Amino acid sequence: MGRQGSFRLINKGVLMKRPKTVETIRKEAEALLKRCKVKSVPVVVEDIAQALGARIRYSPFDGELAGMLIRDDTNTVIGVNSLHHINRQRFTIAHECGHLVMHKGIDVHIDRSFRVNRRDQISSKAIDPEEIEANRFAAEILMPHKILVKDLVEYAIDVENEEELKVLAEKYKVSLQAMTLRITNILQEVF
Repeated sequence: MGRQGSFRLINKGVLMKRPKTVETIRKEAEALLKRCKVKSVPVVVEDIAQALGARIRYSPFDGELAGMLIRDDTNTVIGVNSLHHINRQRFTIAHECGHLVMHKGIDVHIDRSFRVNRRDQISSKAIDPEEIEANRFAAEILMPHKILVKDLVEYAIDVENEEELKVLAEKYKVSLQAMTLRITNILQEVF
């Protein structure tokens, strides 16, 4: 049904690129965290965006739009939905940083050429490889693997105890859902 290599056949015969591996994304995120001298949480994701040369603009977006990345030869802007919870805004910024680091974007011509990657209904279904990569990158930035594993071991977190997970999520300034998914993915890597 699919081709070997870095492509696979999905979604009514449309050929799509496979997402980068977890290890590749982790290395890219860790390199950025190191460059930004991040050693503790919560990660100041606005500093990460700034280090990448992006300006952040908050605006109330209608519907489900969480954010967008707009870049051209001279400017990079991350648009964030100001109506969303602060934890969601932080994830959006980290997600758009993922696009900035890993993807060239899609050319759109409106008065002049610029690139746009935006969150949409397809991304929430986890079928677009670039959205999968950006989500993984955001998780690696907001909940750095080395720091989170250390916390899980050091504080002997019971991953089935919702109250302990809530405390950990608050420490990292992420949602309980994001923290639960992150820990689940880390545990799957181990076992």
